[in-house]
Amino acid sequence: MVRELKVSSDRKYSVFFDTAWVPHLKEFSADRQKVGFIVSSPMKDRISSLGTTAGEMHIFEIPDGEAGKSADVLFQLWNKLNVAGFSRGDLLVGVGGGAVTDLTGFLAATWLRGIDWVAVPTTLAGMVDASVGGKTGINTELGKNLVGAFHSPIAVLIDLQWLTTLSDRDFGAGLAEVIKCGFISDQEILNSMDGLGISEIRENHSLTRSLIERAVAVKADVVSSDFKEGALREILNYGHTFGHAIEIYSHYQLRHGEAVSIGMVFIAEISAARGLISADLLNRHRAILSKVGLPIVLPAIFTVESLPDLVVSMSRDKKVKAGKIRFVALHEGSEIIRLDDVNDAELAAAYGKVLS
Repeated sequence: MVRELKVSSDRKYSVFFDTAWVPHLKEFSADRQKVGFIVSSPMKDRISSLGTTAGEMHIFEIPDGEAGKSADVLFQLWNKLNVAGFSRGDLLVGVGGGAVTDLTGFLAATWLRGIDWVAVPTTLAGMVDASVGGKTGINTELGKNLVGAFHSPIAVLIDLQWLTTLSDRDFGAGLAEVIKCGFISDQEILNSMDGLGISEIRENHSLTRSLIERAVAVKADVVSSDFKEGALREILNYGHTFGHAIEIYSHYQLRHGEAVSIGMVFIAEISAARGLISADLLNRHRAILSKVGLPIVLPAIFTVESLPDLVVSMSRDKKVKAGKIRFVALHEGSEIIRLDDVNDAELAAAYGKVLS
């Protein structure tokens, strides 16, 4: 049975779990004259053969991965929508990973000051994070997602059949965002994953579905209370301040989830050094992340000399206020807290702990 979770933010919409996305999408496109699919290169042929909509179907191909989230690609898509005659009553559909849904949402937000769009995430990371919450955007040379808009989809269609084609690496990268939700809000996520490797999780359909539903529920609850990233929504950025910096530094050779995994260990090291969390909780970070194949130390391209560049990158993060780098941190026995007073010595000490 398809489960539906309602999200209330800038608009009310639903996330549908374990649905057959093609027939479900036909319901949302039935009254549209034109439906534009934003897909990465490997997905183009698969989509063109489906006949997924009642309206006139357009397929717009973009580069794979983070390369698709650029101003140049966005400008080209604006031109294509113009040539195709897309109006406010038409629909955009992002079919792909988080980079595709991020770009599709921003394209929808900016075309004619906002048209409807549907997210069809095909990766675990896209299902539990990128497609839910209404944060859309592109990358620039200065940083990741610094240009964007809040513009929710009218629906998110999660079809678990997409997961069968993912590599273990991509599946694991998505689990990083699931684990993040466990640390910040839902301990049952962590409890259900304890001691399990990635194969054991992938082979258990009911567990995979439960993890996805729980992670989405955490995010939906937060964004329904704080859509435009005030104090509450910042908790979803646990591990992301350092994670975004190393993701950019690696030229996106690190998957987003891999970078967030290391980012969670990094801030957990700072928290443990301050006595905010126990050694046991720090070790739980390392154990549960490494058990599913996620990195907990940096690859060899990072050296001691890389730290100043990473600090500069973190200083451009969206969470910076009054010139201070802000970290979302855990504090046992208390709420999630923000640290804006982490000094150079603490940064260097934590960095040393995650160097390979």
